[in-house]
Amino acid sequence: MQRRTLLAGLSTLLAGCVSPLGTFNALAPRDGGVRRVAEGIAFGEGPRRRLDVYAPEAPGPHPVLVFIYGGSWSSGRRQDYAFAGAAFAARGFVTVVPDYRLVPDTRFPGFLDDGAAALRWVADHVGEYGGDASRIVLVGHSAGAYNAIMLALDAHYLADAGVDAARVRGAVGLAGPYDFIPFDVPATRDAFGEAPDAVLTQPIHFARADAPPLLLLWGEDDTTVGPRNLRSLETAMRTAGGRVETKTYPGVDHVDIMLAVSRPFRGRAPTLNDVTGFAQRVTR
Repeated sequence: MQRRTLLAGLSTLLAGCVSPLGTFNALAPRDGGVRRVAEGIAFGEGPRRRLDVYAPEAPGPHPVLVFIYGGSWSSGRRQDYAFAGAAFAARGFVTVVPDYRLVPDTRFPGFLDDGAAALRWVADHVGEYGGDASRIVLVGHSAGAYNAIMLALDAHYLADAGVDAARVRGAVGLAGPYDFIPFDVPATRDAFGEAPDAVLTQPIHFARADAPPLLLLWGEDDTTVGPRNLRSLETAMRTAGGRVETKTYPGVDHVDIMLAVSRPFRGRAPTLNDVTGFAQRVTR
């Protein structure tokens, strides 16, 4: 009963990926053997360019996982994803959770520029917290999955930030939008409607043979981000000669796929095992 009540409340919080998860962080048990080793570190100017770092208690160097949360590019706080930082760190990754500027304060490509700036901080400083900056995996959920995959595929963002793209060994998208022209819902109109060339906002356009390997996960009950996104990017990557893995989860929706990273809901989907298994393979 307690689990059903918590899940119902979280479904309300996460509906459309537009609300914070402070309640969940207050209620959910955390993984042990990890600690938050940095909080609110600046990677640029302004209050939205801050990040937290979680690390295994065991000595490093450890591979690095950068987790980018969703929220329709208009909401979200790094503090509300401590459960994810702890979960990934418990699997042996120094985990960085950055904030980024949101609509309406920025629009495409501002949130991608912020992601690249966060990666520049990781490249320069994560070694101080036990991470190996030559072994980075990007992971994102929903709008954050879009950010993660775009940073992996469109090489100019990392280049402009002064980051060696070879440091990014792979990228994982959880329920991400990758092929969503036309911009026919408020979230995409607000975030991308002013882009001078809509095609250049789409991850499928940047599929390439020399991209880092991708893992794309999606729940078959997801009514927020449809299957076209996963299938289109999978096809584009395979056509380009790139490396891509996909997996779909029966009975899992847009909320479940993220909640399954947390301890109370790991029985709903193998999200954590699939993400960390992939990340371990590509960082060996």
